Amino acid sequence: MTASSNRTPGNPGVDTIWFTRCPVPTSTGLAYKLGWLDDEFRPDGIAVKTLQEVGGELARHHYDHQLTTLVREGGNLLAIPARAQGAPSRLVGLTWIDEAQAILVRPDSTIRSPEQLKGKRLALPAFRAADLLDNRRGRSIARGMSLAGYKGALASSGLTLDDVRLVEVGSERQVSGDSRENLGSLWGGLEPLINGEVDAIYVKGASSVDAARLHGAVVGIDLDKLPERRFRVNNGTPRPITVHDDLIEKHFDLLVRFLYQTLRAAEWAKTNLAAVQEILQGEARASSEGVAAAYRDGFHLTLAPDLSAERVELFRRQKNFQLVHGILDRDFDFDAWIDRRPLEEARRLLDGQLKAAA
Repeated sequence: MTASSNRTPGNPGVDTIWFTRCPVPTSTGLAYKLGWLDDEFRPDGIAVKTLQEVGGELARHHYDHQLTTLVREGGNLLAIPARAQGAPSRLVGLTWIDEAQAILVRPDSTIRSPEQLKGKRLALPAFRAADLLDNRRGRSIARGMSLAGYKGALASSGLTLDDVRLVEVGSERQVSGDSRENLGSLWGGLEPLINGEVDAIYVKGASSVDAARLHGAVVGIDLDKLPERRFRVNNGTPRPITVHDDLIEKHFDLLVRFLYQTLRAAEWAKTNLAAVQEILQGEARASSEGVAAAYRDGFHLTLAPDLSAERVELFRRQKNFQLVHGILDRDFDFDAWIDRRPLEEARRLLDGQLKAAA
């Protein structure tokens, strides 16, 4: 099923649509794996390619938002700082998937609730040297995520970062072998926790679930269970979909068709949980057990992006967090960054297709 009613005949000066996504559940990733994005654009002679598969020099555009035909569905610790540094991007959608945010502890620890973090030593990954040198502090993802994770957990019990001791530990590092054993390389492994240098460490995602099981660490606090979403705001909650200005201004119809297929994949996911979980093992680079443990509570029912008032305000909260904690160079006009038109048009197309099918 394609968005043929919105198709511009022929090739509108674009030979490739690029997309990039993080190793987590995304409707973009599902649409690609199902072949729907290829089916949508093949008649126009337009290829759909991912930065993850091509790699090389193009991979840097996952960070800098400078590729004109790129759709990025990825963490906000890269998207927001890029905008603050003047990247010509627009925010066209937000998703929210609770994805196994947790604070890990040793098996003999008594930490089982946020209030028990008071006075404890919490691991804070250092900024990576390259990110300081290049003035790209948002790329030190482990640091930003850990800080936001602790802040949310503490706030849920009326505490602040002043109530704990943050212990700077080795920054994220590249590793060889199975990334599941190294928390996806982001946190540099569990050594600071296992060796007793800290009392707790923040992690996120299916690969961290696998790593904790492998190394004997346990979940002390399941952050996905915190009572309010505002306590779970972090790099991927909400997760933005951003595009280059040129894609909206010069190829609006192509973007609408791309988003239509992502919305369609999100709709498909609602009734195909087993197939979604199978695809996610490759997307999240995790075991079936890790995927099942990380993505729970009907996550497959809410994969569709939107720009609801709730998500926008939670995202604004994350932008303000990054500004306060020195991740952004400067503030920017948050509301002017948002462009609702492409997703609204894609939703209109999908709703029309669903109504016709019914």
